Amino acid sequence: MLEVAATAADDALAADIVALDVTALTPFSDTFLIATVDNPRHMRATMNAVSEAVKKDSGNLPNSVEGDGDAEWVILDYGDLVVHLFTEEGRSFYALEKLWGDAPRLRFGADQVTPV
Repeated sequence: MLEVAATAADDALAADIVALDVTALTPFSDTFLIATVDNPRHMRATMNAVSEAVKKDSGNLPNSVEGDGDAEWVILDYGDLVVHLFTEEGRSFYALEKLWGDAPRLRFGADQVTPV
């Protein structure tokens, strides 16, 4: 599901796509997928692209969705995977990569997954 969600975000032109493996750090999720979008329209398009791709691939729908397309952030909670979409300002403010700084990470984009 992580790869499908990351690919969908990348196809929707989200930027700085990073996955954090939080398995050892939190009991409520295994992975956070974080991506940056440009504006509310891009937020809605990326949110829809990820939701549709995951549903098509696995039949899974988010357990919950927080925020909306006009917010600085949206969370799609799939349980083991939590997708965080941010505007640049929102991503800087919430600083999840710093908050979960001990989590191993992968960077996505340009058809590749690489350890950071």
